[in-house]
Amino acid sequence: MTDAKPSLSDRLKPVLAVVIPLLSKAWMWLRKATVVVARWSVVLARKTWVVLRRLPISLYSLYRGLADADYARTLTDLYVAGSSSLPLTVGPGRSKPEPAPAAPAAVLQTSGPDSALLLLSLLQKEGRFIDFLEEEVTGYTDQEVGAAARVVHAGCRRVLRQHLSIAPVREEAEGSPITLMKGFDPASVRPTGNVVGEPPFTGSLVHRGWRAVEVRLPQVASSHDVHILAAAEVEL
Repeated sequence: MTDAKPSLSDRLKPVLAVVIPLLSKAWMWLRKATVVVARWSVVLARKTWVVLRRLPISLYSLYRGLADADYARTLTDLYVAGSSSLPLTVGPGRSKPEPAPAAPAAVLQTSGPDSALLLLSLLQKEGRFIDFLEEEVTGYTDQEVGAAARVVHAGCRRVLRQHLSIAPVREEAEGSPITLMKGFDPASVRPTGNVVGEPPFTGSLVHRGWRAVEVRLPQVASSHDVHILAAAEVEL
């Protein structure tokens, strides 16, 4: 009596046991590669659009500069001045405009140290902030540093809530898409990463920022020395 031949399904089982995991891994890597390619395609398309949008203006300026000496001279002056806008009054038969007056230089002001020293003394009093920063923590374990940081955090947060009112600069959630239009305030919003060209800039919000809404520092007597951040303690 001869043994029965294994069925086709039985013979395929070892092959499928090897092929199916390989196909699953290949599908996973294909999905990841598709996401990466799609992301870089968007970035490349955006950069290409910026170049193509400015190409006609660049070609026009090149040909007109070759044909009009006054126009070429004006472009040179703008390049030296670092400007990106061309006056409309320049052209054949038009007079060259007077250069715009230079913006007044910013006046640097010396900040008084009293408020900063007073706030620092409050952080030291409530949260041992200076003690924590001046302590050499390399010899401590992460658990010991974490326990000390918890005390410092609680005290410094109490000072912040009591003497300052702060609010986010941007109300959107972090990670939200943001478009910065021309004329945005660079003091309150700082573009980072690949900043090329002129606004509008489109990106995502990494940090909402903070601004002080109200400051409620305590008043001190004129005889009080704010440079003493924490008095030395002598046990008798």
